[in-house]
Amino acid sequence: MIKSIFYSVALGTLIISSGAIATPVTNPASMPESSHVLTDTGYIAASINTAALEQSVFNKINDYRASQGLAKLTSNSAMDNQARIHSQNMANGKVPFGHTGFPERVKAIGIPYRSAGENVAYNQGYSDPATIAVQGWLKSPGHLANIRGNFNKTGIGVVSNSRGEIYFTQIFLR
Repeated sequence: MIKSIFYSVALGTLIISSGAIATPVTNPASMPESSHVLTDTGYIAASINTAALEQSVFNKINDYRASQGLAKLTSNSAMDNQARIHSQNMANGKVPFGHTGFPERVKAIGIPYRSAGENVAYNQGYSDPATIAVQGWLKSPGHLANIRGNFNKTGIGVVSNSRGEIYFTQIFLR
């Protein structure tokens, strides 16, 4: 017996460039159909291929940039790794949802940079969680500023937890 269907989306953005910082933003989304349900025993989620979700976010962001006449971003494995660590830390509750530790993440990447930014999101219960995250970012001025920003490198990390929540971190560098 299905008790309820649960959908949630949260977004956050951070921009560090000449001292500009945007505060996290929460943005509810519409509720598309999904096969994920909450039952008497708890949340049941289909197997989640986080590598495919990371690739999907990367493609969607670059497709958007190309549609706007902007250069595509290149993927960087050190940035991917730091993004995954942050998503994992948010997913397991080690850090709150947001940008805690962002300066340390950027430093740990080990790449000299002029500017850096970060978008985070989490959602649950969607059949296409990457699209929901990217669509949310595109509708938010702070997130869109990062996506359209003068960046040339990106790293994306996606992690899911036992509650079926999927956490996204995208780091941008120039």
